[in-house]
Amino acid sequence: MGPKVVASTCSSLIQFVWLDGPAVMTWIRKSILASVCTMENFKVLDLPRDPSSNHANDSSGKKKYTTVVSLSGHLFDQFLINNALDVIEDAGGSFRLVKCDVGQSSNAMSYSELEVAADDTAILDKIVDSLTSISNSSKDGVFNKEKELCLKIGKISERKVEVGSGIKNLPAVLILGAGRVCRPAAEFLASGGSISCSDSFKTCQDINVEIEGFQVIVASLYQRDAEETIEGIQNATAIQLDAMDYGRLSEYVSQVEVVISLLPPSFHAVIANACIEHKKHMVTASYVDDSMSRLDEKAKSAGVTILCEMGLDPGIDHMMAMKMIDHAHVGKGKIKSFTSYCGGLPSPAAANNPLAYKFSWNPAGAIRAGQNSATYKSMGEIAHVDGNELYDSATRLRIPELPAFALECLPNRNSLLYGDLYGITNEASTIFRATLRYEGFSEVMASLAKIGFFDDEPHPMLKGGQRTTFWTFLNELLDTKHSSPVNANKPAGSTGDEKEMVKRFLGLHEDEEIPVACLSAFDVACFRMEHRLAYSSKEQDMVLLHHEVEVEFPDGRPTENHRATLLEFGRVQNDKTTSAMALTVGIPAAVGALLLLQNNIQSRGVIRPLEPEVYMPALDILEASGIKLMEKIETSQMKL
Repeated sequence: MGPKVVASTCSSLIQFVWLDGPAVMTWIRKSILASVCTMENFKVLDLPRDPSSNHANDSSGKKKYTTVVSLSGHLFDQFLINNALDVIEDAGGSFRLVKCDVGQSSNAMSYSELEVAADDTAILDKIVDSLTSISNSSKDGVFNKEKELCLKIGKISERKVEVGSGIKNLPAVLILGAGRVCRPAAEFLASGGSISCSDSFKTCQDINVEIEGFQVIVASLYQRDAEETIEGIQNATAIQLDAMDYGRLSEYVSQVEVVISLLPPSFHAVIANACIEHKKHMVTASYVDDSMSRLDEKAKSAGVTILCEMGLDPGIDHMMAMKMIDHAHVGKGKIKSFTSYCGGLPSPAAANNPLAYKFSWNPAGAIRAGQNSATYKSMGEIAHVDGNELYDSATRLRIPELPAFALECLPNRNSLLYGDLYGITNEASTIFRATLRYEGFSEVMASLAKIGFFDDEPHPMLKGGQRTTFWTFLNELLDTKHSSPVNANKPAGSTGDEKEMVKRFLGLHEDEEIPVACLSAFDVACFRMEHRLAYSSKEQDMVLLHHEVEVEFPDGRPTENHRATLLEFGRVQNDKTTSAMALTVGIPAAVGALLLLQNNIQSRGVIRPLEPEVYMPALDILEASGIKLMEKIETSQMKL
């Protein structure tokens, strides 16, 4: 038996307390309006000693056959989860808690996902029958909704996924992370890149693309997320995997040819070490950080390629830039100016609020990005922009190929680093990278910042369980900033109309109570933006990437202006929307894996897509898959 865990459903959280070994507490925070805890609310669970430990210590991991059981109902306050776990244990099975979502009120239902394991299918069948009997018990006699248990049983399967055991014995790719970006990558690889090898594409001239596709294994911490991601994709398998469980991670890495990590950057070094150990290639869409850089020599010694920054930005931006720069250098040109603009935006039809922006995730990251300082070079001079002044530094931008788009740009962190990466530091007098937004975005965000809505310090009005309304809180912030409270009946056309409009579209003028989870003005702004500025199910996002490279020639030839533009919209198919951001991050990562599977990348170690062996075929494959670039070259004479 493993160590015991006590699960409590007290008050506002569920608490799992490890009772032996080092004291570890995992808090699953929920706003549960439940009754006061009693001893009946506790259930002793058999779980591995440490959440990140090898699953060899997990009793479910020793069983040969597994299935995923989803339970929903009043699992904790009516002790239904206790009954279900007793059934599993009494039958000789074991379980591992995969997911637990608790209802946010006493009337709401909870959801749990368990991996149930047994030594043979007969025991699993018995467990399934017993659980089904519990879930159907309300049909006999008096019906009690509070004691109803809803049950969903997955397919019974052997615990170990045998990679390459299909009829065609296809090469396999492991994708870690089942978020929005994963499905485009999985579809691309499972279908062999969705590329036609007709003469209309340059793609297949030098690349041997297997049209039948590859075996794709999608791994997620939650089995259900992986299953939903691969739904309808042939040659795809879903597995539950904790990437911090090095033993199981290593097991799966050893069985595939390439690993794609779509997990947060903090996971990459662990995954890269497993890939190096088993001599498997790896692809990520994340920036190369110090932890990855330190693995360069180790990867080279093992003959392993770790291809990083293979997404949109970074990724496609690198490849577009290097194609343009290398083309200029081949023609004996010198880079005079390099400017790059990139942004994820709502499509024009979806930009239907005063901010002209929407969020598909928590807005906190995007807001904090607007507070980063920036450095760039302009006409030979180094310019610095303080983070507090970033919104005020926004400038109007029009792209010649897209004149209908009213855009603005904000300097994007340290542009000088790209001069070094692209080898143009000593020749370019201008190196500038910027984030794109629709015109007016920065003015609105600057107004919110000046009012104080981006302050992340705990606010006295939101401490100690005190609750106030959005309207009262707004007036408090305005008073603090030595401004007059907003007059809700102020006539249109007067001073401050724009600020008034911003407050109204975010609902900051309403008498609705601010949620308990909001402890700062920043929390309040994020909460309102997440709920008021989300995409609807039918709305599309848009990705716009634009490079301009000015090239001069020592032999007196006219100066050239090279432009490359990528415009991609979210795609709707069968009433399902795939975002442009997911496409332009997921497909490049999959293309990187494809090139490694086909042995078309010979460089080893930790690399970026800066060399022709990567960016030339990758850009061709992207174009063949529908992600097209508009490219144009003008001379100074043509402009005249």
